[in-house]
Amino acid sequence: MKVSKILVSQPKPATGKSPYFELAEKHGVQIDFCSFIKVEGVTSKEFRQQKVSILGHTAIVFLSRHAIDHFFTLCKELRVNIPDDMKYFCLSETISLYIQKYVQYRKRKVFFGNGHIQDLESLFAKHKTEKYFVPTSNVHNAEINAIFDKYGIEHSQAEMYRTVSTEIAPEYIKSFDMLIFFSPHGIDSLKKNVPDYEQGEQLIACFGNVTAKCIKDCGLRLDLEAPSATATNMPAALDAYLAANK
Repeated sequence: MKVSKILVSQPKPATGKSPYFELAEKHGVQIDFCSFIKVEGVTSKEFRQQKVSILGHTAIVFLSRHAIDHFFTLCKELRVNIPDDMKYFCLSETISLYIQKYVQYRKRKVFFGNGHIQDLESLFAKHKTEKYFVPTSNVHNAEINAIFDKYGIEHSQAEMYRTVSTEIAPEYIKSFDMLIFFSPHGIDSLKKNVPDYEQGEQLIACFGNVTAKCIKDCGLRLDLEAPSATATNMPAALDAYLAANK
């Protein structure tokens, strides 16, 4: 199927340097950006209702930059002063460096993995006596709790932010030849914005196995998936698809 209009379910890149802009020019197609989801913090009242004491812990686990933003924002609202000897365990180095936005990084004890939950297991095992607090979204990651339980490590978690659907006009969504998704939340948003959604000839593409499974479980047709044996990212996969379907 020839494609002329594509909707990428992400915010529009802040700069003009994006592989999607290059693809639009290369193949003569229109590529729009619209985030199907947004992240919002819980209120201080909602956090208090979870009855978790942040200062009752000696280490914080950050799995995303969203977690860092909403953790320190809530701490400020709650007037919770984080002690200098608090330890931070982060999913990746990129996430760990983001802490500098809120504290003097060089004065903190920061540990990080390589982007996967499993990378943190050895770190937690070496620091079994810490009391860990995990700021989470409304979608919790059960893997990290399994690691803590495996080593009998004291831990707790609390919801500090949530992912919610963005309101988008159904007519706008239906006007594109292809929709590209990057998380199951995006699919949930599609169903909320278009309750009677029927795919028809509209193409659906996605990045990631979890998102692909969600699409198929919803009874939708997945027309393009990345990563694959020939394309490690979505722009590469889209480039090949557009070249083959002119």
